[in-house]
Amino acid sequence: MKLLMSSFWRAAAYCLHPRVVWLSLVPVLLLMGTSAVLAHFFWQDAISAVAAFFESSVVISTVWAWLDAVGLGGAKSMLAPLLLIVVLTPVMVVVTLLLVSLLMTPALVNLVALRRFPGLARLQGASFLASAGWALGSSLLALGAMVVSIPMWIVPPLVLVLPPLIWGWLTGRVMAFDALAAHASANERRDLLQTHRKTLLAMGLVVGLLGAAPSLLWSVGLMAIAMAPLLVPLSIWIYTLIFVFSSLWFVHFCLEALQAMRDASASDVRSGSALDAQAPSTAQAQATPGIPMGNL
Repeated sequence: MKLLMSSFWRAAAYCLHPRVVWLSLVPVLLLMGTSAVLAHFFWQDAISAVAAFFESSVVISTVWAWLDAVGLGGAKSMLAPLLLIVVLTPVMVVVTLLLVSLLMTPALVNLVALRRFPGLARLQGASFLASAGWALGSSLLALGAMVVSIPMWIVPPLVLVLPPLIWGWLTGRVMAFDALAAHASANERRDLLQTHRKTLLAMGLVVGLLGAAPSLLWSVGLMAIAMAPLLVPLSIWIYTLIFVFSSLWFVHFCLEALQAMRDASASDVRSGSALDAQAPSTAQAQATPGIPMGNL
């Protein structure tokens, strides 16, 4: 618990470091630029496709008739873009996580290692391509879990539990791997992930709950469509800050845990060497010949 809390506060403090602040702008600018280009070329076509799907659905047609009856027929034109925003938000979360993982985490690892663990050996247990593959595969699994779990969201308690649980699993899996990629060997990484799996999952769940905060920006309902030019970059920035904090949290925790594991291993080796040094003298004392029987 001490390691968990100390790494938490250290991560919060490091978020104020000028280098971290500047690095956090990189994913924001990339995502905003990409979103603007995609919206320019595909947004209207996507809205038209969703609206056509609504018109072909008997259930949706019934809802349209009900909206017309209660005087809310104008809301029909707003539901298609609102549904697109709801669907694209999880994709935006995963993309933000991948950008932070691939572009920022190596720099954050170097920052923490130089300031706190300058003597920690880098065993390069995973390459950049291995980290990228791990992050991409984990993200695909998380998106698949999100899609499969969507029908269960109609149960009020589950909609509050399942998304943070999935994001928490994804964050813990990706961030812990990246935090140890440069310094830990493959065996050390497996041992640490196994030893601290419950703590790492708990850390991921906390981050998953924090990741639900930007979604509240879209709770304004249909007004979100008109405010999208402001809400999209703001939500991207908040997601980036949350994942930057989570990356720092996992880096501080994992590197300190790795240092403690190596110190304990070195202590065991020294103890074993001391016992081995004592063993020959003991054996020599036991092997000293006694007085021959013939001299008695």
